[in-house]
Amino acid sequence: MQCRSGCGACCIAPSIHQAFYGMPAGKAAGERCVHLLEDARCALFGRPERPDVCSAFQAETEFCGTTREQAVQILDALEISSKPPG
Repeated sequence: MQCRSGCGACCIAPSIHQAFYGMPAGKAAGERCVHLLEDARCALFGRPERPDVCSAFQAETEFCGTTREQAVQILDALEISSKPPG
């Protein structure tokens, strides 16, 4: 599937545990990435500063659903289910 323009769910819902350009402490789940533009596009898209985890993410219906709201729900649930206990 093609990434939905104006979605940005993958730039908000998941955590990023590694430091990256502009976010030296990484990013908490639910926190908006500092590089997410107002129109929900990534300012680092295609640039070497973009985190590897973001570059590797592929839009799939399984993760993105059919709407932005579904994408946020799915990615939130995946974040919670992948969190180590404790």
